[in-house]
Amino acid sequence: METGIPAQILEEADFLRKEIRRHEYLYYVCDAPEISDREFDRLMERLKRLEEENPALVRPDSPTQRVGGEPRAEFETFRHSAPLLSLDNCYSFQEVAEFDERVRKGLGPETEYSYLLELKIDGLSIALHYEKGQLVQAVTRGDGFQGEVVTANVRTIRSVPLQVARRGPEDSFSPPEWERFEVRGEIFMPRKEFARLNREREMEGESLFANPRNSAAGTLRTLNPKVVAHRGLDMFCYGLLVDGRPPFETQIQCMDWLHAFGFKINRESTLCRTLADVQAKAEEWEAARADLPYEVDGAVLKVNQVRLQERLGSTSKFPRWAIALKFQAHQVTTRLQDISVQVGRTGALTPVAELEPVRVCGTTVSRATLHNQDEIRRLDVRPGDFVVVEKGGDVIPKIVSVDLSLREGNPPEFAMPLFCPVCRSAVFRPEGEVVSRCVSQECPARIKGNLFHFASRRAMNVDGLGDALIDQLVDQGLVGDIGDLYLLSREKLIGLERMGPKSADNLLAEIEASKKSDFSRLLYGLGIRFVGERVAKVLAEHFGSMDRLSAASPGELEAIPEIGPRIADSVHFFFRQPQNQDLLVKLGQLGLRMESECSVRRLPRLPWKGLTFVLTGTLESLAREEAHAAIESLGGKASSAVSKKTSYLVAGKDPGSKLTKARQMGVTVLEEEPFLALLAEARAVAGPEETDPSPIPPYRG
Repeated sequence: METGIPAQILEEADFLRKEIRRHEYLYYVCDAPEISDREFDRLMERLKRLEEENPALVRPDSPTQRVGGEPRAEFETFRHSAPLLSLDNCYSFQEVAEFDERVRKGLGPETEYSYLLELKIDGLSIALHYEKGQLVQAVTRGDGFQGEVVTANVRTIRSVPLQVARRGPEDSFSPPEWERFEVRGEIFMPRKEFARLNREREMEGESLFANPRNSAAGTLRTLNPKVVAHRGLDMFCYGLLVDGRPPFETQIQCMDWLHAFGFKINRESTLCRTLADVQAKAEEWEAARADLPYEVDGAVLKVNQVRLQERLGSTSKFPRWAIALKFQAHQVTTRLQDISVQVGRTGALTPVAELEPVRVCGTTVSRATLHNQDEIRRLDVRPGDFVVVEKGGDVIPKIVSVDLSLREGNPPEFAMPLFCPVCRSAVFRPEGEVVSRCVSQECPARIKGNLFHFASRRAMNVDGLGDALIDQLVDQGLVGDIGDLYLLSREKLIGLERMGPKSADNLLAEIEASKKSDFSRLLYGLGIRFVGERVAKVLAEHFGSMDRLSAASPGELEAIPEIGPRIADSVHFFFRQPQNQDLLVKLGQLGLRMESECSVRRLPRLPWKGLTFVLTGTLESLAREEAHAAIESLGGKASSAVSKKTSYLVAGKDPGSKLTKARQMGVTVLEEEPFLALLAEARAVAGPEETDPSPIPPYRG
């Protein structure tokens, strides 16, 4: 008896938990329900009532605990037990044969092996960690070495077991044989759930989701598990690890174990002995892909034997024992009703094809970018034409050709407008460029684009400031530039559509928190042309403050490694514009960080200044990002490509082709231990951080 709870209640609760788990498995994993939804709901309601009346009954693995708690402020990160790598792609059976030749060469001609062929589900990878049979952590792929912890969200997915046990005769259960193990798989959004969500969003006047894969990825990163639960995600499992490696001899045995212990696997997976078997099955799947209840974009070919997988190993990016065969993009024909023009944050005018709605890869497509006037001329596409549409990578709709045999008469060619379609200002096409631009800084479309970029996750990370809200803020005159975001009040926000007191408070808190963002993030968020994240970081570290950067000449800018004449001219031009100078003064007065942390805390010496490092393979003691940060903190540059400017190549475990190239070019190669010794020596030379006695004052313009 638990804390005085009667034995009868304990027995009933235990029965309900087992029965609900059984029906969840039958419904969500086997697609073979035994009872109606209403009967299932009655079981769940009874268990909830018992737990409410007897709080001591509540356990983490109870079916009632799939959704619980308040939304989290952020996701933690977690380092994978073994790299969760993406797959190299190929696009033809000739490339599959070349992959097989590499496998045969790597294993030796006498080695016998087989392949497991799986459908490539169009979703996102996840790693589930179990201890004593209970789900304790769920982690996204991230960069392959560490990902985000999204356990609360994954618990809402009904096909994911919270408690793992093997069902035996007469409903007996046996626990897994390992105290800790990891299950890897793909989370996806079924087509019917995607259609349901878009119907709901259309009825509520919200923008529609683009495709199931992006919808699943965005849903999993939603901070509120209750929202995730409503969106109907699902999961197929394909991998099993114990202490970082598969515990069985073959991939097939791992799949059998997963199925036996209640995990959902894709039963289409097939063992193939020859390449002819692979080709026949892949062609069969590709022909029938539109009939599947989920999106697929190819097939995955894996060496079945685990010991052979380990012999083949991996590069820094891909396993050498697996490859993804991408299916051909679906193409359909539809009518081009019109060509409209959109205006972006830099003033760029982009022609957009307005299509007669058509289904492509399970989604309805009604628009596609035409890029620029030159692309329209190349295609010779005109309003009224019948055009062939496909999804690039099964995601981005694009027009690939025009069916001229169906053209009616001689419709006029499309010409870009001479005036901005939003603000009616003059349009200018710089010499040597293919893009026409609106010249007005006050153009509402440019303001909206700047706000969206400024608030994006990689810039100032203002969560909750999306397209619909930005439209309202600009259209109602509440925001005229990014500085006005920091002047918004609760009263002004509450008057907007779909903006209650709590939502207003949350947004204001996000805006206030963004003031603490690093100077380099602010610099990137300003949207200076040609200044991406990396360039913003380089400029912030070199100049240290907005004052020093704004006073720099093109020559001073161009003297910085990685800054060429195009970037230098763009940065110099930005800081010469009076409206930009006024905006920066405003941001400084509002309390945003106009100086870099390294302008106040710095190293006395930078011993690696002028040196370029390239990393390949996996370092055991440092994550790739940590190694890059260490290199840059000592004045060095962390590059991704080997060139004549490379000073050192750092080779970790399973190095890729960069190692061969570095040796051919005579670049000094450091393994992990020599690199760490060199790093320790450089840090000793650099000395400890010290405080700058004359910190840089706020931006004055």
